[in-house]
Amino acid sequence: MFVGRENELAELERLYKKGGFQMVVLYGRRRVGKTALTMRFTQGKPTLSFTAKVQSDSMNLADFSLAIYGHFGLPRGVGSFDTWEDALRFVASEVGDQHLVVVFDEFPYAAQRNTGLVSTLQIACDRYFSATNVFMILTGSNQGFMEEEVLGSRGVQRSLGEKNPLFGRRTAQIHLAPFGYREAALMLPGVSRDDLVRYYATFGGTPYYLSMVDPGENFFTNVEELFFRKEGLLYEEPLMLLRQELREPAIYSSILDAIASGANKPQLIADRIGEERSSLTKYLRTLVAMRLVEKRVPFGESRERSRRGIYRISEPAFSFWYRFVQPELDSIEMDAGELVAHDLLGSSDIPTYVGHWFEEICLQWVVAEAKAGALPLRPVHFGSWWGTDPSAHEQTDIDVVAANERRGELLVGECKWRNRFDVRQVAKDLSHRAELLGAYDSTTYAIFSRNHLDNELKREMGEGWLFVDAERLYE
Repeated sequence: MFVGRENELAELERLYKKGGFQMVVLYGRRRVGKTALTMRFTQGKPTLSFTAKVQSDSMNLADFSLAIYGHFGLPRGVGSFDTWEDALRFVASEVGDQHLVVVFDEFPYAAQRNTGLVSTLQIACDRYFSATNVFMILTGSNQGFMEEEVLGSRGVQRSLGEKNPLFGRRTAQIHLAPFGYREAALMLPGVSRDDLVRYYATFGGTPYYLSMVDPGENFFTNVEELFFRKEGLLYEEPLMLLRQELREPAIYSSILDAIASGANKPQLIADRIGEERSSLTKYLRTLVAMRLVEKRVPFGESRERSRRGIYRISEPAFSFWYRFVQPELDSIEMDAGELVAHDLLGSSDIPTYVGHWFEEICLQWVVAEAKAGALPLRPVHFGSWWGTDPSAHEQTDIDVVAANERRGELLVGECKWRNRFDVRQVAKDLSHRAELLGAYDSTTYAIFSRNHLDNELKREMGEGWLFVDAERLYE
Protein backbone atom coordinates (compact mmCIF):
# COMPACT_ATOMS: atom_id res chain seq x y z
CA MET A 1 0.00 0.00 0.00
CA PHE A 2 1.38 3.41 -0.98
CA VAL A 3 -0.01 6.39 0.92
CA GLY A 4 1.09 9.93 1.63
CA ARG A 5 4.30 11.51 0.36
CA GLU A 6 2.34 14.10 -1.63
CA ASN A 7 4.88 16.85 -0.99
CA GLU A 8 7.84 14.69 -2.01
CA LEU A 9 6.11 13.45 -5.16
CA ALA A 10 5.11 17.00 -6.10
CA GLU A 11 8.72 18.19 -5.76
CA LEU A 12 10.03 15.32 -7.89
CA GLU A 13 7.42 16.00 -10.57
CA ARG A 14 8.21 19.71 -10.55
CA LEU A 15 11.89 19.06 -11.18
CA TYR A 16 11.15 16.42 -13.82
CA LYS A 17 9.01 18.86 -15.80
CA LYS A 18 11.82 21.44 -15.80
CA GLY A 19 13.90 19.18 -17.99
CA GLY A 20 17.66 19.31 -18.26
CA PHE A 21 19.96 17.39 -15.97
CA GLN A 22 18.68 16.99 -12.44
CA MET A 23 20.25 15.22 -9.49
CA VAL A 24 18.07 14.53 -6.47
CA VAL A 25 19.53 13.13 -3.25
CA LEU A 26 16.92 11.06 -1.43
CA TYR A 27 17.93 9.69 1.95
CA GLY A 28 16.46 8.38 5.16
CA ARG A 29 16.85 5.39 7.38
CA ARG A 30 15.90 1.84 6.44
CA ARG A 31 12.23 0.90 6.06
CA VAL A 32 11.06 4.49 5.66
CA GLY A 33 9.84 4.06 2.08
CA LYS A 34 12.55 5.41 -0.24
CA THR A 35 12.19 2.59 -2.75
CA ALA A 36 8.40 2.81 -2.69
CA LEU A 37 8.60 6.55 -3.36
CA THR A 38 10.95 6.17 -6.32
CA MET A 39 8.83 3.35 -7.75
CA ARG A 40 5.69 5.50 -7.52
CA PHE A 41 7.46 8.49 -9.10
CA THR A 42 8.94 6.48 -11.98
CA GLN A 43 5.66 4.85 -12.98
CA GLY A 44 5.13 5.61 -16.67
CA LYS A 45 8.58 7.17 -17.05
CA PRO A 46 11.58 5.65 -18.85
CA THR A 47 13.75 4.44 -15.98
CA LEU A 48 17.12 2.81 -15.51
CA SER A 49 17.14 1.45 -11.99
CA PHE A 50 20.05 -0.11 -10.11
CA THR A 51 20.39 -1.15 -6.48
CA ALA A 52 23.89 -1.45 -5.01
CA LYS A 53 24.56 -4.26 -2.57
CA VAL A 54 26.98 -5.01 0.24
CA GLN A 55 29.44 -6.75 -2.08
CA SER A 56 32.70 -6.08 -3.91
CA ASP A 57 33.14 -3.09 -6.19
CA SER A 58 33.55 -5.30 -9.25
CA MET A 59 30.29 -7.13 -8.48
CA ASN A 60 28.38 -3.87 -8.08
CA LEU A 61 29.82 -2.60 -11.36
CA ALA A 62 28.86 -5.87 -13.04
CA ASP A 63 25.29 -5.55 -11.75
CA PHE A 64 25.13 -1.93 -12.91
CA SER A 65 26.36 -3.03 -16.33
CA LEU A 66 23.61 -5.64 -16.54
CA ALA A 67 21.01 -3.02 -15.62
CA ILE A 68 22.31 -0.80 -18.43
CA TYR A 69 22.27 -3.63 -20.96
CA GLY A 70 18.75 -4.57 -19.95
CA HIS A 71 17.43 -1.03 -20.25
CA PHE A 72 18.95 -0.33 -23.65
CA GLY A 73 18.18 -3.78 -25.05
CA LEU A 74 21.79 -4.89 -25.43
CA PRO A 75 23.06 -8.48 -25.14
CA ARG A 76 23.91 -9.37 -21.55
CA GLY A 77 26.86 -11.61 -22.38
CA VAL A 78 29.36 -8.93 -23.39
CA GLY A 79 30.80 -8.54 -19.89
CA SER A 80 30.74 -5.56 -17.59
CA PHE A 81 32.14 -2.12 -18.26
CA ASP A 82 35.77 -1.68 -17.28
CA THR A 83 35.10 1.31 -15.04
CA TRP A 84 32.20 3.22 -13.51
CA GLU A 85 33.11 6.20 -15.66
CA ASP A 86 32.81 4.07 -18.80
CA ALA A 87 29.38 2.89 -17.69
CA LEU A 88 28.13 6.38 -16.88
CA ARG A 89 29.55 7.79 -20.12
CA PHE A 90 27.73 5.09 -22.07
CA VAL A 91 24.39 5.96 -20.43
CA ALA A 92 24.83 9.64 -21.30
CA SER A 93 25.74 8.87 -24.92
CA GLU A 94 22.83 6.48 -25.42
CA VAL A 95 20.13 8.66 -23.92
CA GLY A 96 20.74 11.58 -26.28
CA ASP A 97 18.13 14.28 -25.70
CA GLN A 98 15.49 11.87 -24.41
CA HIS A 99 14.21 11.94 -20.85
CA LEU A 100 15.55 9.18 -18.62
CA VAL A 101 15.27 8.63 -14.88
CA VAL A 102 18.37 6.96 -13.44
CA VAL A 103 17.83 5.57 -9.95
CA PHE A 104 21.01 4.64 -8.08
CA ASP A 105 19.53 2.94 -5.02
CA GLU A 106 21.65 2.50 -1.87
CA PHE A 107 24.48 4.55 -3.33
CA PRO A 108 26.58 4.31 -0.12
CA TYR A 109 27.01 0.55 -0.55
CA ALA A 110 28.79 1.10 -3.86
CA ALA A 111 30.67 4.24 -2.81
CA GLN A 112 32.06 2.66 0.35
CA ARG A 113 33.56 -0.17 -1.72
CA ASN A 114 35.04 2.28 -4.21
CA THR A 115 36.27 5.44 -2.53
CA GLY A 116 36.71 7.14 -5.88
CA LEU A 117 33.10 6.65 -7.00
CA VAL A 118 31.89 9.99 -5.63
CA SER A 119 34.57 11.81 -7.65
CA THR A 120 33.79 9.66 -10.69
CA LEU A 121 30.13 10.60 -10.45
CA GLN A 122 31.07 14.28 -10.20
CA ILE A 123 33.12 13.97 -13.39
CA ALA A 124 30.22 12.25 -15.12
CA CYS A 125 27.83 14.99 -14.04
CA ASP A 126 30.11 17.73 -15.37
CA ARG A 127 31.30 16.08 -18.59
CA TYR A 128 28.56 13.74 -19.72
CA PHE A 129 25.21 14.46 -18.08
CA SER A 130 25.12 18.25 -17.83
CA ALA A 131 23.67 18.66 -21.35
CA THR A 132 21.18 15.77 -21.07
CA ASN A 133 17.65 15.31 -19.76
CA VAL A 134 18.77 12.66 -17.29
CA PHE A 135 16.94 12.80 -13.97
CA MET A 136 19.28 11.09 -11.51
CA ILE A 137 18.15 9.99 -8.06
CA LEU A 138 20.75 8.89 -5.51
CA THR A 139 19.21 7.12 -2.54
CA GLY A 140 20.83 5.94 0.68
CA SER A 141 19.90 4.56 4.07
CA ASN A 142 23.26 5.44 5.62
CA GLN A 143 22.31 8.97 6.59
CA GLY A 144 25.76 9.84 7.90
CA PHE A 145 27.41 8.96 4.59
CA MET A 146 24.77 10.76 2.54
CA GLU A 147 25.09 13.93 4.61
CA GLU A 148 28.88 13.94 4.76
CA GLU A 149 29.97 12.59 1.39
CA VAL A 150 27.06 13.55 -0.86
CA LEU A 151 25.39 16.58 0.71
CA GLY A 152 28.40 17.90 2.60
CA SER A 153 26.19 19.13 5.40
CA ARG A 154 28.08 18.09 8.53
CA GLY A 155 30.80 20.22 9.98
CA VAL A 156 32.16 23.61 8.92
CA GLN A 157 34.26 22.36 6.03
CA ARG A 158 31.47 20.18 4.71
CA SER A 159 28.93 22.96 4.88
CA LEU A 160 31.21 25.09 2.71
CA GLY A 161 31.52 22.32 0.18
CA GLU A 162 35.19 21.60 0.76
CA LYS A 163 36.46 18.07 0.11
CA ASN A 164 33.07 17.16 -1.35
CA PRO A 165 33.10 16.51 -5.11
CA LEU A 166 29.30 16.42 -5.42
CA PHE A 167 28.75 19.77 -3.73
CA GLY A 168 26.80 21.98 -6.11
CA ARG A 169 25.81 19.16 -8.48
CA ARG A 170 22.57 18.23 -6.77
CA THR A 171 19.44 20.18 -7.63
CA ALA A 172 17.42 19.02 -4.62
CA GLN A 173 17.68 16.88 -1.54
CA ILE A 174 14.84 15.10 0.21
CA HIS A 175 15.22 13.67 3.68
CA LEU A 176 12.46 11.10 3.88
CA ALA A 177 11.22 11.02 7.45
CA PRO A 178 8.74 8.57 8.96
CA PHE A 179 5.08 9.46 8.61
CA GLY A 180 3.42 11.79 11.05
CA TYR A 181 0.43 10.43 12.92
CA ARG A 182 -2.08 11.45 10.23
CA GLU A 183 -0.22 9.79 7.36
CA ALA A 184 0.40 6.72 9.52
CA ALA A 185 -3.36 6.41 10.00
CA LEU A 186 -3.82 6.12 6.22
CA MET A 187 -2.08 2.74 6.40
CA LEU A 188 -4.57 1.48 8.98
CA PRO A 189 -8.03 1.98 7.46
CA GLY A 190 -10.96 0.98 9.61
CA VAL A 191 -9.00 1.17 12.86
CA SER A 192 -10.61 3.01 15.79
CA ARG A 193 -9.23 6.37 16.92
CA ASP A 194 -8.08 4.87 20.21
CA ASP A 195 -6.14 2.15 18.44
CA LEU A 196 -4.69 4.60 15.91
CA VAL A 197 -3.09 6.47 18.81
CA ARG A 198 -1.86 3.19 20.31
CA TYR A 199 -0.43 2.00 17.00
CA TYR A 200 1.40 5.29 16.45
CA ALA A 201 2.86 5.15 19.96
CA THR A 202 4.07 1.60 19.33
CA PHE A 203 4.91 1.32 15.62
CA GLY A 204 5.55 4.99 14.86
CA GLY A 205 5.34 6.28 11.31
CA THR A 206 7.70 3.89 9.54
CA PRO A 207 5.70 2.48 6.59
CA TYR A 208 7.32 -0.95 6.73
CA TYR A 209 6.45 -1.40 10.39
CA LEU A 210 2.85 -0.30 9.82
CA SER A 211 2.53 -2.64 6.84
CA MET A 212 3.16 -5.56 9.18
CA VAL A 213 -0.07 -4.89 11.10
CA ASP A 214 -2.69 -7.55 10.43
CA PRO A 215 -6.01 -5.70 10.00
CA GLY A 216 -7.87 -8.84 11.01
CA GLU A 217 -6.29 -8.84 14.48
CA ASN A 218 -6.61 -6.39 17.34
CA PHE A 219 -3.89 -4.08 18.62
CA PHE A 220 -2.77 -6.38 21.43
CA THR A 221 -2.46 -9.42 19.18
CA ASN A 222 -0.45 -7.51 16.59
CA VAL A 223 1.95 -6.20 19.21
CA GLU A 224 2.39 -9.62 20.78
CA GLU A 225 3.00 -11.38 17.46
CA LEU A 226 5.35 -8.79 15.96
CA PHE A 227 7.38 -7.74 19.02
CA PHE A 228 7.18 -10.54 21.58
CA ARG A 229 7.82 -13.64 19.48
CA LYS A 230 11.22 -14.78 18.27
CA GLU A 231 9.73 -15.12 14.81
CA GLY A 232 8.15 -11.67 14.98
CA LEU A 233 9.24 -9.35 12.19
CA LEU A 234 9.98 -6.52 14.62
CA TYR A 235 11.51 -8.62 17.39
CA GLU A 236 15.12 -7.79 16.42
CA GLU A 237 14.50 -4.79 14.18
CA PRO A 238 16.26 -2.10 16.28
CA LEU A 239 19.36 -4.24 16.79
CA MET A 240 19.48 -5.14 13.10
CA LEU A 241 19.35 -1.49 12.07
CA LEU A 242 22.13 -0.54 14.49
CA ARG A 243 24.32 -3.41 13.27
CA GLN A 244 23.87 -2.41 9.65
CA GLU A 245 24.38 1.32 10.11
CA LEU A 246 26.98 1.67 12.89
CA ARG A 247 30.44 0.40 13.73
CA GLU A 248 29.82 0.07 17.46
CA PRO A 249 26.21 -1.11 17.71
CA ALA A 250 26.60 -2.34 21.29
CA ILE A 251 27.34 1.07 22.77
CA TYR A 252 24.62 2.76 20.72
CA SER A 253 22.15 0.14 21.91
CA SER A 254 23.27 0.72 25.50
CA ILE A 255 22.65 4.45 25.12
CA LEU A 256 19.16 3.86 23.74
CA ASP A 257 18.48 1.44 26.57
CA ALA A 258 19.61 4.02 29.13
CA ILE A 259 17.45 6.76 27.64
CA ALA A 260 14.41 4.47 27.51
CA SER A 261 14.86 3.65 31.19
CA GLY A 262 14.84 7.32 32.19
CA ALA A 263 18.45 8.55 31.89
CA ASN A 264 17.80 11.65 29.80
CA LYS A 265 20.91 13.78 30.44
CA PRO A 266 24.48 13.07 29.28
CA GLN A 267 25.87 12.47 32.76
CA LEU A 268 23.00 10.17 33.69
CA ILE A 269 23.44 8.23 30.45
CA ALA A 270 27.20 7.96 31.00
CA ASP A 271 26.70 6.70 34.54
CA ARG A 272 24.13 4.16 33.42
CA ILE A 273 26.30 2.62 30.68
CA GLY A 274 29.65 2.98 32.45
CA GLU A 275 31.27 5.37 29.99
CA GLU A 276 32.97 8.72 30.45
CA ARG A 277 30.71 11.65 29.66
CA SER A 278 33.37 13.13 27.38
CA SER A 279 33.23 10.07 25.12
CA LEU A 280 29.45 10.15 24.92
CA THR A 281 29.09 13.27 22.79
CA LYS A 282 29.94 11.70 19.44
CA TYR A 283 27.56 8.79 20.01
CA LEU A 284 24.67 11.07 20.93
CA ARG A 285 25.44 13.27 17.94
CA THR A 286 25.25 10.24 15.65
CA LEU A 287 21.95 9.05 17.11
CA VAL A 288 20.52 12.54 16.72
CA ALA A 289 21.72 12.65 13.09
CA MET A 290 19.99 9.31 12.50
CA ARG A 291 16.76 10.80 13.91
CA LEU A 292 16.58 8.05 16.50
CA VAL A 293 17.22 10.43 19.38
CA GLU A 294 16.38 14.09 19.80
CA LYS A 295 17.49 16.76 22.22
CA ARG A 296 14.66 18.85 23.58
CA VAL A 297 14.87 22.05 25.56
CA PRO A 298 12.11 24.00 27.30
CA PHE A 299 10.18 26.28 24.96
CA GLY A 300 11.91 29.60 24.51
CA GLU A 301 15.41 28.39 25.40
CA SER A 302 18.38 27.99 23.07
CA ARG A 303 19.14 24.40 22.09
CA GLU A 304 22.86 25.17 22.26
CA ARG A 305 22.93 27.13 25.52
CA SER A 306 20.16 25.61 27.61
CA ARG A 307 21.25 23.59 30.63
CA ARG A 308 17.86 21.96 30.93
CA GLY A 309 17.99 20.01 27.69
CA ILE A 310 17.00 16.36 27.78
CA TYR A 311 17.44 13.49 25.34
CA ARG A 312 14.65 11.17 24.34
CA ILE A 313 14.12 8.45 21.74
CA SER A 314 12.28 10.13 18.88
CA GLU A 315 11.23 6.96 17.02
CA PRO A 316 8.18 5.38 18.72
CA ALA A 317 8.98 1.81 17.63
CA PHE A 318 12.49 2.08 19.10
CA SER A 319 11.11 3.74 22.21
CA PHE A 320 8.63 0.90 22.70
CA TRP A 321 11.20 -1.79 21.96
CA TYR A 322 13.82 -0.50 24.41
CA ARG A 323 11.22 0.29 27.05
CA PHE A 324 9.31 -3.01 26.98
CA VAL A 325 10.87 -5.63 24.70
CA GLN A 326 14.59 -5.37 25.43
CA PRO A 327 14.21 -6.07 29.19
CA GLU A 328 12.30 -9.27 28.36
CA LEU A 329 14.59 -10.78 25.73
CA ASP A 330 15.54 -13.73 27.93
CA SER A 331 11.90 -14.68 28.49
CA ILE A 332 11.08 -14.26 24.82
CA GLU A 333 14.01 -16.49 23.87
CA MET A 334 12.53 -19.11 26.21
CA ASP A 335 9.27 -18.92 24.21
CA ALA A 336 7.53 -17.11 27.06
CA GLY A 337 6.92 -13.95 25.04
CA GLU A 338 3.17 -14.47 24.97
CA LEU A 339 3.08 -14.51 28.77
CA VAL A 340 5.21 -11.37 28.93
CA ALA A 341 3.04 -9.58 26.39
CA HIS A 342 -0.23 -10.43 28.11
CA ASP A 343 1.13 -9.27 31.46
CA LEU A 344 2.47 -6.03 29.99
CA LEU A 345 -0.45 -5.15 27.74
CA GLY A 346 -2.89 -5.61 30.59
CA SER A 347 -0.95 -3.33 32.93
CA SER A 348 -1.10 0.42 33.49
CA ASP A 349 2.34 0.81 31.90
CA ILE A 350 0.92 0.88 28.37
CA PRO A 351 -1.62 3.71 28.89
CA THR A 352 1.10 5.74 30.61
CA TYR A 353 3.49 5.10 27.74
CA VAL A 354 0.84 5.90 25.11
CA GLY A 355 0.06 9.10 26.99
CA HIS A 356 3.57 10.42 26.35
CA TRP A 357 3.21 9.87 22.59
CA PHE A 358 -0.30 11.34 22.70
CA GLU A 359 1.41 14.60 23.62
CA GLU A 360 3.53 14.32 20.46
CA ILE A 361 0.41 13.71 18.38
CA CYS A 362 -1.23 16.80 19.86
CA LEU A 363 1.83 18.90 19.06
CA GLN A 364 1.78 17.61 15.47
CA TRP A 365 -1.89 18.60 15.27
CA VAL A 366 -1.13 22.14 16.42
CA VAL A 367 1.62 22.50 13.80
CA ALA A 368 -0.66 21.17 11.04
CA GLU A 369 -3.53 23.44 12.06
CA ALA A 370 -1.19 26.42 12.19
CA LYS A 371 0.04 25.69 8.66
CA ALA A 372 -3.57 25.47 7.50
CA GLY A 373 -4.42 28.80 9.14
CA ALA A 374 -7.06 27.08 11.27
CA LEU A 375 -5.98 28.37 14.69
CA PRO A 376 -7.04 31.65 16.34
CA LEU A 377 -3.38 32.67 16.30
CA ARG A 378 -0.46 32.44 13.88
CA PRO A 379 2.29 30.60 15.78
CA VAL A 380 5.75 30.10 14.30
CA HIS A 381 7.49 28.40 17.23
CA PHE A 382 6.38 25.11 18.79
CA GLY A 383 7.42 22.81 21.60
CA SER A 384 6.81 22.02 25.24
CA TRP A 385 7.99 23.62 28.47
CA TRP A 386 9.18 22.46 31.86
CA GLY A 387 10.70 24.25 34.80
CA THR A 388 10.11 25.53 38.32
CA ASP A 389 6.88 27.07 39.53
CA PRO A 390 8.14 29.70 42.01
CA SER A 391 4.82 30.04 43.82
CA ALA A 392 4.44 26.30 44.39
CA HIS A 393 8.17 25.62 44.81
CA GLU A 394 7.93 22.57 42.57
CA GLN A 395 8.67 21.39 39.06
CA THR A 396 5.91 21.67 36.50
CA ASP A 397 5.41 21.44 32.76
CA ILE A 398 3.23 22.40 29.81
CA ASP A 399 2.63 19.65 27.26
CA VAL A 400 2.10 21.83 24.18
CA VAL A 401 3.30 25.37 23.56
CA ALA A 402 2.98 27.44 20.38
CA ALA A 403 3.70 31.13 20.04
CA ASN A 404 4.32 34.10 17.82
CA GLU A 405 6.43 36.43 19.90
CA ARG A 406 6.24 39.30 17.40
CA ARG A 407 2.46 39.26 17.50
CA GLY A 408 2.29 38.55 21.22
CA GLU A 409 0.27 35.36 20.69
CA LEU A 410 0.51 32.22 22.82
CA LEU A 411 -1.14 28.80 22.88
CA VAL A 412 -0.70 26.39 25.77
CA GLY A 413 -2.15 22.90 25.87
CA GLU A 414 -2.65 20.04 28.30
CA CYS A 415 -2.94 16.46 26.99
CA LYS A 416 -4.95 13.82 28.88
CA TRP A 417 -4.90 10.25 27.62
CA ARG A 418 -7.35 8.93 30.17
CA ASN A 419 -11.09 8.31 30.31
CA ARG A 420 -11.86 10.64 33.21
CA PHE A 421 -10.24 13.74 34.67
CA ASP A 422 -11.27 16.95 36.40
CA VAL A 423 -11.57 19.38 33.49
CA ARG A 424 -12.03 22.42 35.71
CA GLN A 425 -8.89 21.64 37.71
CA VAL A 426 -6.90 21.03 34.52
CA ALA A 427 -8.10 24.36 33.16
CA LYS A 428 -7.17 26.15 36.38
CA ASP A 429 -3.69 24.61 36.43
CA LEU A 430 -3.11 25.37 32.74
CA SER A 431 -4.10 29.01 33.18
CA HIS A 432 -1.62 29.34 36.02
CA ARG A 433 1.21 27.61 34.15
CA ALA A 434 0.75 29.86 31.13
CA GLU A 435 1.78 32.80 33.31
CA LEU A 436 5.18 31.15 33.84
CA LEU A 437 5.99 31.76 30.16
CA GLY A 438 5.82 35.52 30.53
CA ALA A 439 3.46 38.18 29.27
CA TYR A 440 1.64 37.77 25.95
CA ASP A 441 -1.08 39.97 24.50
CA SER A 442 -3.40 37.02 23.91
CA THR A 443 -3.43 33.43 25.12
CA THR A 444 -5.34 30.45 23.75
CA TYR A 445 -5.81 27.46 26.02
CA ALA A 446 -6.22 23.95 24.65
CA ILE A 447 -7.29 20.74 26.35
CA PHE A 448 -6.56 17.59 24.35
CA SER A 449 -8.53 14.59 25.53
CA ARG A 450 -9.01 10.96 24.66
CA ASN A 451 -12.80 11.28 24.70
CA HIS A 452 -15.32 13.97 23.85
CA LEU A 453 -15.89 16.47 26.65
CA ASP A 454 -19.31 17.60 27.80
CA ASN A 455 -20.64 20.45 25.64
CA GLU A 456 -22.13 22.32 28.58
CA LEU A 457 -18.80 22.19 30.37
CA LYS A 458 -17.07 23.55 27.28
CA ARG A 459 -19.56 26.42 27.06
CA GLU A 460 -18.89 27.18 30.70
CA MET A 461 -15.20 27.68 29.90
CA GLY A 462 -16.04 30.51 27.51
CA GLU A 463 -13.96 31.98 24.71
CA GLY A 464 -10.24 31.44 24.35
CA TRP A 465 -10.44 27.69 24.87
CA LEU A 466 -9.92 24.85 22.39
CA PHE A 467 -11.18 21.34 23.10
CA VAL A 468 -9.70 18.64 20.91
CA ASP A 469 -10.57 14.97 21.32
CA ALA A 470 -9.15 11.95 19.48
CA GLU A 471 -11.89 12.13 16.84
CA ARG A 472 -10.99 15.71 15.99
CA LEU A 473 -7.29 14.88 15.86
CA TYR A 474 -7.97 12.53 12.95
CA GLU A 475 -10.51 14.64 11.03
